Amino acid sequence: MDQQQLDHIKEIILKKKEEVQKNLEYLRSTVLDSTTKEATGDHSAYSYHMADLGTDNMEREKAFMFAARDEKYLKQLNDALQRIENGTYGICRVCGKEISYKRLEAVPTTTICFECKVKEQR
Repeated sequence: MDQQQLDHIKEIILKKKEEVQKNLEYLRSTVLDSTTKEATGDHSAYSYHMADLGTDNMEREKAFMFAARDEKYLKQLNDALQRIENGTYGICRVCGKEISYKRLEAVPTTTICFECKVKEQR
């Protein structure tokens, strides 16, 4: 992979990282605010009807799940940036061959080439 392609992939990763961080900030602010209010006994944001409380709890659970997923993806993005910095980005961890540019463009956090991924899934 040449330097221009590597720079393009790095831009993709940085853009995705920014999107994920914005989403995480939003989730943290909404989830933490509602959880803090509930913990302190301030139920003004919630109805006392059981169905509404169940819906609120389900929405909070979903938000926590999305936040956990985003944190995992953010770590993968940071790991990919680290591999770019240390010169190991784009090398398959299984076979040691170069991962195709098209694959890296589609899945910039990947550490495995297409052929090895297919074998892994079998």
